[in-house]
Amino acid sequence: MSRPIPPSLVVVGSVALDILHTPHGSAGPVLGGSAVHFSNAASFFTTVGVVGVVGDDYPHKELEFLRRRRVDLSGVESQQGQSFLWEGRYLDGFVARETIRTELGVFADFHPILPEHYRKPRILFLAAIHPGLQQSVLKQVERPRLVAIDTFKLWIDVARKEFLKVVKQTDLLFVNDDEVRWLTGEHNLIKGAQTLHKMGPRWIVVKKGEHGSFLSGPQGVSLTCAFPVNHVVDPTGAGDAYAGGMLGYLAAQKTMSDASFRQAMAWASVVGSFYVEGFGPDGLKDVSRTVLNRRYREFRKMVTLP
Repeated sequence: MSRPIPPSLVVVGSVALDILHTPHGSAGPVLGGSAVHFSNAASFFTTVGVVGVVGDDYPHKELEFLRRRRVDLSGVESQQGQSFLWEGRYLDGFVARETIRTELGVFADFHPILPEHYRKPRILFLAAIHPGLQQSVLKQVERPRLVAIDTFKLWIDVARKEFLKVVKQTDLLFVNDDEVRWLTGEHNLIKGAQTLHKMGPRWIVVKKGEHGSFLSGPQGVSLTCAFPVNHVVDPTGAGDAYAGGMLGYLAAQKTMSDASFRQAMAWASVVGSFYVEGFGPDGLKDVSRTVLNRRYREFRKMVTLP
């Protein structure tokens, strides 16, 4: 038997099912979870290994499209019980979101164990899971070239000390604008990012939804607008897809220069724009690399100064 090929990029996060209600209709259960959305995007650029857990009710056949796109799912553990299920509703033109129910199922006892061939990735992405679990993963890998994490307010509320410990070991932190203000007390996002740098990360990506994002790093601040989308169907997973597009591109580069980071953000914006055009992963699921490249060229024309 041949030895498995180590992936360049490893993601640790949730593999879930979502029931979605938006102004354009309802869908579900559909594939969901941070690791699914992330790997869906990152697989356009590099090999990806996924670490997660599902119950015995999970529709594994629906993940075949990821396997066809160089995603290694051998790190997804199957346990007896119910898969993580989230049901939510978007209101007021997608400005507000409410959770109808969250059933953690087997994810409640998730203790990520990385397969041996996952332990030397170029890039490691720790999705928005409990900081204690993020810390346990860091102990299982040889130091990657880049460690990136995502988070959200709940985990920082319940495990702030653990979060601060993890973020000290992080090279790149993904946060949204509200999280920056909440974490730092700074209303000005640039000042907030500067405060976050003092916690450890060399790079900070601040996501602002339809208003784009910016990168704060050693070379200063770089801005990227969002690709304009006429028909938003479902924004679920777009942030994870953005991270996947960015880190997938970086994992495929020989060097991680300031220019490569800015290019990665442009690709991330393009990938994220497809994501909101369908329910769950469907907006990007059947997109070809040719179509992706075409939109990237359109994006470059939009943002290039005369």
